[in-house]
Amino acid sequence: MEFEVTRDTRNELLGRRELDFSLRFDGPTPSRKQILGKIAALMNVQENRVVVDSLKTSFGMTACTGRARVYDSEERRNQIERAYLMNRGMPKQKEEGA
Repeated sequence: MEFEVTRDTRNELLGRRELDFSLRFDGPTPSRKQILGKIAALMNVQENRVVVDSLKTSFGMTACTGRARVYDSEERRNQIERAYLMNRGMPKQKEEGA
């Protein structure tokens, strides 16, 4: 998986970095969880401070583009981000008794 940051902007008002990236891969498209882990590793932060906003893959291509945000702290992320974006791509929790 080849990862390239195409734009890296600092947003001081919201306490985050806004990234645009391109990703090349072999085989199936990587999951959001894998991409989130790759971004966290490259930016040297914990995964709970990163939110993958969008991913776009063209049909038949082994490449995608996307946007992500890296927050200064987990508390700041929880204040700003919408809950569905933070939970998107995470494994669903099984209900007890079902």
